[in-house]
Amino acid sequence: MLNESSDAQKYDLTHTLAPYMDRHMLMPLFDFLKDKGIHPADEVDRAKLQVLFRTNMVDSAMDIYMALHNTKEVPLNMTNRREEVVEAMQQLNTEVKPILDLVQDAELVAQLQKEKSFNSAFLFEKYKITAQHIRTLHRYAKFMYDCGDYAAASFLLTSFKALNANPDDAFSALWGKLASEILTGNWDQALDEINTLKEAIESRGGTPASMQMQQRSWLMHWSLFLLGNHPNGRNIVADLFFSDRYMNAIQTACPHLLRYLAVAVVTTPRRRGAIKDLVRIIAIERSHYSDPVLLFLEDLYKNADFETAQQRLQECALVLDGDFFLSNSEQDFMKSARLYLFENYCRIHERIDLSMLAKARVRERGRSQSQS
Repeated sequence: MLNESSDAQKYDLTHTLAPYMDRHMLMPLFDFLKDKGIHPADEVDRAKLQVLFRTNMVDSAMDIYMALHNTKEVPLNMTNRREEVVEAMQQLNTEVKPILDLVQDAELVAQLQKEKSFNSAFLFEKYKITAQHIRTLHRYAKFMYDCGDYAAASFLLTSFKALNANPDDAFSALWGKLASEILTGNWDQALDEINTLKEAIESRGGTPASMQMQQRSWLMHWSLFLLGNHPNGRNIVADLFFSDRYMNAIQTACPHLLRYLAVAVVTTPRRRGAIKDLVRIIAIERSHYSDPVLLFLEDLYKNADFETAQQRLQECALVLDGDFFLSNSEQDFMKSARLYLFENYCRIHERIDLSMLAKARVRERGRSQSQS
């Protein structure tokens, strides 16, 4: 019998994923954990408060603090922090106004783009927009992002990318743009940014190999948001993770990502040819990371242990249900996993043990009824 609460905590990867995520991306993960009851609500709120306080979303942090402590008072450091944010915003608003007024004039920008004049040289000549103004636009975009206004940040970064000439700032803006698209749910645009970033990571000269590996690891973790949201998310993740340099990053730094690759492969029929290679990698990495999803594939394809594989499915369902990035893939995974289990069993056994299949069906029905 599974202890679902403790097992869900055991399989929760939020703490493992967090170092690779932008802190704003952790907010929906925390909300998911709280809604699912995987961790005590006050524990999740404290973690959320700790992260929020390192952003400009001070009002949200104050709300959580007051709810946690059942009070209408907040600590002095929170009040001071809010004053700092307001003061910084007022200062930035003054500094950014000349270029902000211009980029927010949609008709003017469209005309300049049509004339191929939306560039720093022309804007300086015609409107006295300096390089400092352009840098301030970048700072303002980052500030708005840190305030939780991701749509505004995306808009501002689009203009900044068109005007900026500094390669390091351009690379930083790519990450900010991707984060903004993810947090506003613009999945097609997020995919475009992933592809642009992937190319940029490989083309930046002078970047140490260790830093490139870290950047690939970040990109894979951020791409997880597309897994269950983009119509082609599973293929997107599989293509990226199976790329040689990205697979090297998985095996070197983040083998826990094999869970997501396994689900992407199992739930995508045209990927079934990749299962053999995936199982080989899972076996190699077992001493560094394993979970019921990966063990199921080993039981089925490496050990041909169908009874254990069938029993493992119950744990797989618990893992997927408690994973922010996989919860909406649970039904597809279970359906495909049962099909692969049946196909492999029939291929090896000339005579089908109907009693085993019947027991399997009873287990599945029991779980379904317990969840309803």
